[in-house]
Amino acid sequence: MNLQKFSPWNWFKSESRGEAPVASPAPERPLPPALQLHQELDRWMDETLSRFGMPTLGQRFAEPPTLLRPSIDIREDDSAYRISIEVPGVDEQDVKLTLDERRLIVEGEKRQEQVEEEGRYRRVERSYGSFCRVLDLPEDAKAEEIQASFAKGVLTITVPRDEARPSRRRQIPIQ
Repeated sequence: MNLQKFSPWNWFKSESRGEAPVASPAPERPLPPALQLHQELDRWMDETLSRFGMPTLGQRFAEPPTLLRPSIDIREDDSAYRISIEVPGVDEQDVKLTLDERRLIVEGEKRQEQVEEEGRYRRVERSYGSFCRVLDLPEDAKAEEIQASFAKGVLTITVPRDEARPSRRRQIPIQ
């Protein structure tokens, strides 16, 4: 279940806009109506799945992705937003955090190699991949006071809130 739809602020709107489906080249001759309907349904399904952050039909049957997608937890209280990003196996120096206007960009690269030698036997396992997550900051975020820390494979970002800006959220009484 995607709990993002229940969130009052869409932290991932820039990420979802970047996942537009790629248009296929126009065929040289007109397609039969049944095939046109099939392509239109595939396109519609891909758009719907990508809106919910799910892999599209084309992605499900393609090669396994080389791009990592770390899990993100966002908590808020009256004073700050706390963002935790799990990046196991990634070193602190391989993570980059930048602010572009009101977008927080987290990029990194995982490089891991394990070598096991025993007698005439040698086994090498390598794991490589990169990731990029883009978070849109809410209006009450103090972008100039963002702090980050890294410990045990978890990047923790603290975004202070501006108490001077009133929250648009209010509780509605149930009758």
